[in-house]
This record gives sequence, C-alpha cells and structure tokens, in this order.
Amino acid sequence: MRVQRPFYPEGPGGCCHVYLLHPPGGLVSGDALTIRAEVDEQAHALLTTPAAAKIYAADSHGVASSQDVHLSVRRGGALEYLPQETIAFDGARTSQSTRLDIESGGACLGWEVLALGRPASYLPFVSGSMEQRFRINLAGRPLWHERQILDPAHPRFTGPWAQGGASVQATLWAVGLADEPAAVAALREALPPTPRWAVTCRRGVLLLRYLGGDANEAWGLCEQAWTALRPHLFAMPACPPRIWRT
Repeated sequence: MRVQRPFYPEGPGGCCHVYLLHPPGGLVSGDALTIRAEVDEQAHALLTTPAAAKIYAADSHGVASSQDVHLSVRRGGALEYLPQETIAFDGARTSQSTRLDIESGGACLGWEVLALGRPASYLPFVSGSMEQRFRINLAGRPLWHERQILDPAHPRFTGPWAQGGASVQATLWAVGLADEPAAVAALREALPPTPRWAVTCRRGVLLLRYLGGDANEAWGLCEQAWTALRPHLFAMPACPPRIWRT
C-alpha cells in the first residue's frame, strides 16, 4: 500500500483529499491488506482510490485473501471514505471487514461498491465465496453491525428474498446528520426513481442500498447521493476528486 501526497482542491484549510494506492492492483491467495486511518479533532479528510480494486481467483488450494479497514473519527472530525468499486473475479475467496469508530460530534460518510464476476467478458461469479463484515460504533456503542456471506452455491445467492442473482451491490452510509428526514428527502429528489435502490435511517445511521447488475449505475448512484448529502452533513458542496475523471 502507498499513500500519495495530500491534495487540497477545496482551498487552504479545506478538506484534505488522500489517495490510497495498491500498486499490485488486486489481491491473490494469501494476501492480507490492513488499512488504518484516524481523523483528529476538527479535521476533515476524504479517502479514495485511483482505480477499482480486484480480487483474483483463489489458487488450487483455495487459500483466501483478506482486507481489513479500520477508520476512526475524533470529536468534531469529519471523514469521507469513498473507494472505487471492488471487482471479485470468479473463484475468488476472500474476507472483507470495515469498522468505523466515531466519537460523539464526529461525522462520516462512506460507501462500498462490489461487482461480482465480469459479465461483460462472459465470466460470471459462479464459484468462490466472500465474507463481508461492516460495523459502525458511535461513542463506543454499536449503531450498525452486519455480516453477509456471498456464495453462488447457496440458495440465498439467487433467491428473490436475498441477492436475487444480482451481480452488483452497493451500500452508502452517513452518520452525524443533523436533519435525517431532510437528507432522505434530498436523496429521493436527486436520485433516479428505480426499484434498484432504497434508503432508510435507523438509530442515527442513514443507509442507501443498491442491488442490480451495472457497476457504472451503482457508482453513479453513490456519487449522486454523496453530492446530495455532503451539504447536509458537512455544510459544503461536493468536490469530486480529480482522480475519478482520469
């Protein structure tokens, strides 16, 4: 892993944009990535990546890879965690964990976009497995704790009551909103009216979900949601990282 120098496209004293680089470009059997980031009091950082992350097929022994992300936000701090999508190749075996610890008065907005297989190359995700864990704690108390197993061999993968055969999923979260109903209304006004996404607020966490078959659609939806939510959460307009357009 590499951390590129910080950028300040929003002016001196504005949000610090940081790009997290993984030169190999993907995970293979036995790889273990650990990402730790802490935003100090009254600081504001945006973390993103320059390209999609890839999880390649496991080796002949089925050895898994892993990625563990732990983000901390101090009192009065603000964090935006906006990585580009993850692509899981057919046969991938991996575990992915994301944990956020937010102190009282902190704010965080982030997303995870996952594409299973490579349908455009006629290589769907028909073997392998993924375990994903998400956890958000506010002032030491759990707000959101979730675990899911993605296994093409299990009925939930194709069942209409679960994955429904979708090859792309995304989750966007926001913590620290002063007016949750206004934020939800802004999303419903800004996003296209399709059945592939839904938004809700529970116990101080705004969650937006996407389930479909188009990674570009999922990414575009998350970027539109971020643009709509940033003024509500951080009192500033969206400033897309330049790396997203290169």
